Order: sequence, then structure tokens, then C-alpha cells
Amino acid sequence: MPRGDKEVVVSDSEPGKVEPQQGGEKMPSPAPSKKIFMEDPSEYRPELKDMLIGKDQEEFRGFYNEDNERYDIVAETYSQMHSKQTVEFVKHMHEKWTKLTHFKMTIMEAVEKLDELVDESDPDIALPNSIHAFQTAERIREAHPDKDWFHLVGLIHDLGKVIALHGEPQWATVGDTFPVGCQFSNKCVFPEYFDNNPDRSHPVYRTQYGMYEPNCGLEKVQMSFGHDEYMYHVLVGNGTSLPVEGLYMIRYHSFYPWHTGNDYDYLCNEKDRSMLEWIREFNKFDLYSKADSIPDVESVKPYYQSLIDKYIPGVLSW
Repeated sequence: MPRGDKEVVVSDSEPGKVEPQQGGEKMPSPAPSKKIFMEDPSEYRPELKDMLIGKDQEEFRGFYNEDNERYDIVAETYSQMHSKQTVEFVKHMHEKWTKLTHFKMTIMEAVEKLDELVDESDPDIALPNSIHAFQTAERIREAHPDKDWFHLVGLIHDLGKVIALHGEPQWATVGDTFPVGCQFSNKCVFPEYFDNNPDRSHPVYRTQYGMYEPNCGLEKVQMSFGHDEYMYHVLVGNGTSLPVEGLYMIRYHSFYPWHTGNDYDYLCNEKDRSMLEWIREFNKFDLYSKADSIPDVESVKPYYQSLIDKYIPGVLSW
């Protein structure tokens, strides 16, 4: 390996090729990987050095900047998402994915799978999500050295995006989340795209509370389906020992209309409100770590493997 370069793993497997378990057949493990080398974002795409590293906080989440080279793909992702994420669609996705019968994989293998994924909803960065995982984790580790579970949450928070590598469109995988079955909020990005959502004309779903009771709690609310909700079910379904604060971060870190827009409090209970500051603390690292340089992944992997072994070990069902 050239001196100073970082080793990044890229899988050879083809998206969408893993089939659900049938009968007693063994679910497949991920395909063998090949390796490429990467030093920093400017090595991966030279223009990112000026665009991303050292970026000021107020420059993040610039969804409406039409001069951004990512504007068109981001806007199209949200157009599809806000038009198609309905109550019925979310029920279908829960039925399809939360039974965890699709494939087997360890946490670290899932991190490496995200080498293949660039998030089409993100206006800030066009790097593989695996790099962002280590950036987030390392920044949390620096700020909260005594909370090892928090470090692990930083690493795994986006792993639910692996479903985009198994046949799901990115509008059903990435991006900001929102409740379905009640009134859509103007605090969502691109709220105008909800005009094409059939639930907007539903006599119940178009009202403020919709199919919910006031202050019912977010655990009773159906969120738009994506990587947050899926990864929460993967963790719980595989018996993680992560604390409830970590599980809330995983499940609601993309719920920007709530934790940043200050909307939907009318659906929250006291447990949700007590978790809100934890989610906001996590969000600082999730969002702004994108401006950090890339950590030496190979040197920190053993530390994160020890956390995986502690909190969510072994081969998991996905």
C-alpha cells in the first residue's frame, strides 16, 4: 500500500442479488471483497477538497442551492419519496423487511458494504457512506471518550441503507423521515412534493393528528420507511445491548422536522422529549463530521470491532 494511503473495502457483490430465505435453506453471506486505497476526499474526487473539508456549519443541508452539482439528484429523490411514501407503502415495507429474513451479515461487513453507496438525498457529500460512518464515530469518540456505546452508534447509524444495495430505491432508504397517516409538515424539506402524495387527500390522514391520538408517543407513530427504522429493527431483532438512548438515535436521527424543525411535538410523549437532547447531540456529529478529514480506517477498526463484540456480536439476520 502506498505510504499514507488508507485502505477501503469495496464489495464485489451485485445489488439486488440476495433472495429471502426459502424453507430451511441457509441465507447467504456477503460476497468476498476487493480493496482499493484512498487517502482523503480530494483523492477520491478532487473537487471535494474545497467543497467539503473545512465547510462552515451554516453551509450544510443546502437543499435549495440550485448551483450545487447534487441539486437535481437530491430534489428528484425527495420528489419520489414525498409522493410515494404512504401509509400503505410503509405497511408493505415493514412486512417485507422487519422480519429479518433476507441475508446474514456481521456489523463490520455491513459497514464495508456501504463502500458501494453514495446517498442520493445528501446535498453535502458524494463520498461512500462507509467513510461517513467512521468520521461520525471518531468525532463522537473524541467528544465523549467515556461513552463507548455512543461511539458505536456513530459507526452503525446508517447501516440500514444496505437495503438500497438489495433492490430498494433510494427514496425508500435514505433522506429525512416524517410520520405518515397524519398531516405533512412544512418543516420537511421540499414540502411541495407532498402535493402528489395520495394520503394528502385522505379524510383522516390529512388532518393534524390523523390516525393517532395526541401525545401517543413516537413508538406508536408510523414513520416513512427508510434506513433509520430498518436498522432499529435489525438491532432489536438481533438482541443488541445498546441503551435506549442509542436506539432512539438510530431510529430518529433522520427525523429532522422534529429534532431540528421543532414540529410534531403534539405526537410525542415524555419519553420522546427526554430523548430529544440525545438525538440533537448525536446530530451535531452526524452532520458536521462530513467536513472532517478521513480517519485511518484500518487503525481504528480493531477498536470498533471490540464495541461490536460487546453490544451486537456475531452474524446478524437482516
